[in-house]
Amino acid sequence: MEITGLLLLVCLVARYAGTRQAFVLCTVLGVLASTALLRLHLPPPPLEAAAQSSFFALGAIAAAAAGGGLRALETRRLRAVHDARLSQRLQLAGDLHDFVAHDVSGIVALAQAAQVIGADRPEKIMPLLQQIEASGLQALGSLDRTVHMLRSSDGTPAAGPGPSDASQSAAYGLEDIVDVVDRFRATGGAEVRLDTDELAEQPGRVPREVASMAHRVVVEALTNVRRHAGSAPWVTVSVTLGPEHSKPVLTVSVANGSPAINEKGGRHLGDRGRHGASGLEGLAERTRALGGSLEFGVRGEHGWRVTAVLPLS
Repeated sequence: MEITGLLLLVCLVARYAGTRQAFVLCTVLGVLASTALLRLHLPPPPLEAAAQSSFFALGAIAAAAAGGGLRALETRRLRAVHDARLSQRLQLAGDLHDFVAHDVSGIVALAQAAQVIGADRPEKIMPLLQQIEASGLQALGSLDRTVHMLRSSDGTPAAGPGPSDASQSAAYGLEDIVDVVDRFRATGGAEVRLDTDELAEQPGRVPREVASMAHRVVVEALTNVRRHAGSAPWVTVSVTLGPEHSKPVLTVSVANGSPAINEKGGRHLGDRGRHGASGLEGLAERTRALGGSLEFGVRGEHGWRVTAVLPLS
């Protein structure tokens, strides 16, 4: 009975105690377990005593190994939980950057336009204020979807109005690209053209995660145009289906004709402190996670192009 209790203590100490304490205590308990019979009975012959001590010493080692294995499993579980939470925080940060920054930059552009025309043409202020209100509501909606997704992933019920499936509510599709382009057109002076493939618009033709990524690409690219190429005379957004290396892909391209790009030496996105390049680099990582690719850079003599190629399978 004493030996069983000692072996159980060895296992529990190896499982719950600190590393140093576990080593010392397991050693002491192992010695006590291996010599228990020698202390409780008359000493047997030396060879038999050595055999008994070795047997119970092996039992103590096995108990310590079992406790250490349980400790390792718990450590891996905690690390997996930590990594999952970190990944979730990065995803939420990406959502805020991709969607809220787009709407807020539109609000800033409208406010600047209102200041310019307010003194000379006050009758133009009201439509701009209405657009600012709409952009603000859109930004609040993006924040609400992010909060719903966070609460759902934490296991708590999402309060307030909104779909029960938070992850679904946070996902956008190809049909939402039209709204993004329309809002961009309403807040700037550039000529904006949207070219979409009719096949891509067919329900179920493009997987939801691919459509959501295409929406992200358009949002990020148009946000960077507004931030860093406000003088661009035109912007073109195209969404097409086509084969690449015998595999069906969705190609999303956003190009603009800003004349200031060459003057900046091709640094259309500005430095990293302005979050332009870091936003596209983060988007490129998410694109690669889907098996696709994202390229961006100067196009021709003037302008900038962002192109994403997303496999459908």
